[in-house]
Amino acid sequence: MTPFLQFKPIYQERVWGGRLIESFLGRKLLGAAPIGESWEIVDRSEAQSVIINGPWAGRSLHNVMCEFTEKIMGPAWSPERPFPILVKWLDCRDRLSVQVHPPAAIAAQLGGEPKTENWYIARTDPGAAVYAGLRAGVTRADFERAISAGKVDQCLDRWPVRAGDSLLIPSGTMHAIDAGNVILEIQQNSDTTYRVYDWGRQGLDGRPRALHLRESLECLSANTTMLPPLKRGDGQLAQCREFTIRRLNLRAGESVAFAGSEQARILSVVGGELSSGDTLLQLGDNILLPYAAQASFTATAAAMLLVTEDFSHP
Repeated sequence: MTPFLQFKPIYQERVWGGRLIESFLGRKLLGAAPIGESWEIVDRSEAQSVIINGPWAGRSLHNVMCEFTEKIMGPAWSPERPFPILVKWLDCRDRLSVQVHPPAAIAAQLGGEPKTENWYIARTDPGAAVYAGLRAGVTRADFERAISAGKVDQCLDRWPVRAGDSLLIPSGTMHAIDAGNVILEIQQNSDTTYRVYDWGRQGLDGRPRALHLRESLECLSANTTMLPPLKRGDGQLAQCREFTIRRLNLRAGESVAFAGSEQARILSVVGGELSSGDTLLQLGDNILLPYAAQASFTATAAAMLLVTEDFSHP
């Protein structure tokens, strides 16, 4: 078994997307469509990551998860469970809709999946920001009036951001990403989004995109979670029931090693480059370290690495 798994990205056209996945991450995009998302690691019925290295090259993540469950996730993991994390890059050339993902307490009732996510801000335009959480004192009635008036953003806390910032968004949190951000999103394996407001924009088909006002307001009423603070610097960036994320800064020539038979981990290169054997990992790369594997990485130049872990508990 190879010490880590690399995957073919799945690019997603979005009305708010751009072309920075090509220019900033150094990738080749076909055509000229606005690409808003690159799904880096995903195990869903509608989208499957395909392995591109080692003896499992050409097989899907789901396929090897089923056949080699213990090697990938450890002895406590059921082979019937999909991979629990979805990793994606976002190129937010334009602002995203104001939206919410259902809290776990009511997700099934609404026919959706909960989705706690973390945003790691990798690149920003001057003045970039994100919206997350309701401003103090805003009630449901205030929010409904703002929807009607087209002033939803005035109900949300606005967070100026810069490269290197990180923000955990618990499911049930109203949020929007403003224009001019490139973000690495690490989230629960979910694709349920309820749009509240879309800035009067038309979709790629020339028609307004669907809104989900009833579901969004149900989420608003059910959510009592306080938003964690914006994180800057090294160390732990996010901690929640679904995962933890820490950032490592490595000097050129410095190495980091991960022992086998501890837990599955995801490594995300958010700056510089690292090598492991004959493999060079560069800005934008995301790899999966299986439970049974051990690996070490050396920074060939100063590098920043996100380590996502604590997601393989039963």
